[in-house]
Amino acid sequence: MAYIAAGPQPLRDVCPFCAAPGKSDEDGLIVARGETAYVLLNLFPYNSGHLLVCPYRHYSTYDEATPEEVAEIGALTQQGMRTLRSVSRCDGFNLGMNQGAIAGAGVDGHLHQHIVPRWASDANFFPIIAKTKALPQLLGDVRRTVADAWAAA
Repeated sequence: MAYIAAGPQPLRDVCPFCAAPGKSDEDGLIVARGETAYVLLNLFPYNSGHLLVCPYRHYSTYDEATPEEVAEIGALTQQGMRTLRSVSRCDGFNLGMNQGAIAGAGVDGHLHQHIVPRWASDANFFPIIAKTKALPQLLGDVRRTVADAWAAA
């Protein structure tokens, strides 16, 4: 509801992926911080546990990343998958980067990798009929669970 009420303007005014690292982990929904990139929950998730891996540096496309950023984005993506598998027992993942508004990026100015956990039973009539999903967990609870399990996975 916060997304619907605010509309797209807040995303145009301030880059949420540049702002998040300056917040506490809880307020920024951050589950892990690396040297060149960090991991946070998607504020508007497709499924519970939907993670984003973002470089700290603001750039829009993957070909602008340094070799160090590419390596850490990959390592954090792997760690995110292991962590989500351990805490949510998901059956698979969708991974991806939408680069540019025309390609579906909601925040097209700041590169980010999606990690969407999937379960064999996660499809229901909501995505088909209403083009929306019901999420059974609060973001704060999911962030705490994933952050607490991060080092063990």
